[in-house]
Amino acid sequence: MHSDNEMLRMRREKLDTLADMNISAYPARSARTHTIDNLLANEDAYIAGEERVIIAGRLNSKRRMGKAGFANLRDAGGVIQLFIRKNDVGNDAYELFKLLDLGDFVQAEGTCFHTRTGEYSVKVEKLVLLSKSLRMLPTVKEQVLEDGTVKRFDEFADIELRYRKRYLDLLLNPERRRTFEVRAQFISAIRRFLDERGFLEVETPVLQSLYGGANARPFVTHHHTLDTDFFLRIATELYLKRLVIGGIERVYEMGKNFRNEGMDRTHNPEFTLLEVYQAYADYNDIMELTEEMIRMAAQAIFGEERLTFQGEVIELAGPWRRASMLELIQEHAGYDASHFDADRLRAFYKQHELEPPAHAGPGKLIEELFAHFCEPKLVQPTFVTDFPREVSPLAKRREDDDRFVERFELYIAGYECANAFSELNDPIDQRTRLEAQAALRDLGDLEANVVDEDFLEAMEYGMPPTGGLGIGIDRMVMLFTDNVSIKEVILFPQMKREG
Repeated sequence: MHSDNEMLRMRREKLDTLADMNISAYPARSARTHTIDNLLANEDAYIAGEERVIIAGRLNSKRRMGKAGFANLRDAGGVIQLFIRKNDVGNDAYELFKLLDLGDFVQAEGTCFHTRTGEYSVKVEKLVLLSKSLRMLPTVKEQVLEDGTVKRFDEFADIELRYRKRYLDLLLNPERRRTFEVRAQFISAIRRFLDERGFLEVETPVLQSLYGGANARPFVTHHHTLDTDFFLRIATELYLKRLVIGGIERVYEMGKNFRNEGMDRTHNPEFTLLEVYQAYADYNDIMELTEEMIRMAAQAIFGEERLTFQGEVIELAGPWRRASMLELIQEHAGYDASHFDADRLRAFYKQHELEPPAHAGPGKLIEELFAHFCEPKLVQPTFVTDFPREVSPLAKRREDDDRFVERFELYIAGYECANAFSELNDPIDQRTRLEAQAALRDLGDLEANVVDEDFLEAMEYGMPPTGGLGIGIDRMVMLFTDNVSIKEVILFPQMKREG
């Protein structure tokens, strides 16, 4: 078996041979007229019509028998066999065929026919090299099991390697492209839904002089010309609210956000977030919007209002359950936390051998109980309402009980998929809450909000009652593609540096 370095040397030598034959290993263009899936879908018509076709793709296999040979050519749409005979293509083209390696991109011109064994093929009359592959593709080995299923063995059984070299993962496992096709379809469906309802898509700064809009630790970078540190945005919220203040009543942005936090199966430091704001709406209106939008996306992609995740059928037809955080804690932990007494809550933590978060008040303690006891059990779509004000610095207080705010989170299959508020539009209340968050930062909470004076000034000009929504696109795609790791739905996830 040849080493990688030896294989590189041998293929580089072929480049010299090709140059001696006046054959360009990397021509600028292709003359492709047909895709392979089109040939496969119209087999009888192409054979009967004897139409000349020009196809292009990557060489998957090759075998020679004297003055003739066969090869399999793959493009994005499928695989077809090539039949290449020296008498048909001429001596120079056949010499080229002999020099080809698996992984090379070639262009083949000819007509479709059936071989003597009945295999649908292209009889090649002209062969062109489009791109020389200098590295050998990893070998895929297959084993047919007793039940008839096929088990694959290749070096990309190493999950970390698949993420680092996604291009090879997609080549060896083309079925994984479906995940990213669904991702694109989901994003397209969401945009179409919002556009049709009069929402304006906008773009706000990724580099921000002051970050905000979420509880998260930011990434910091330095602008050399201005000699100033900037932050990669953790959310788009505060800029989008400025636009609502400026008179754009329905606005949204779908884009990358960055949070300097740990990585696990549901968190990646770079992620895609949808944020939506609608003037003259509250969180009840946004609940209806969210439910309708996700149902519509499922219908557009799958043709039905349900999906299957890890063997569990998720019914999206609705109406979806709505339940308060305290109600769910009572249901799943058997504990009534409505007293909001921090000492009693800490005693419950101790009773269950749980570590309470440092410097936490009763609201934060209640939220953490919900996360521990309830989140994994919320399989069918559930809107969780009535969050403590302490953990929701940007949401409106509930008029009948100011310990809570008008906020919901959507949970599906145990995942938080959306977060929404009746947005706080009282600039005085907003300042008080942000200053309370800043005090938590001084105590060591690096994820607490900061005070954004420019945003507070904008609010003082007046903001209408507004409903806001944030949806993690990556987590929704995980659900829609039955993947339990966020890295499976991001083409190039962040990875620890090798070596």
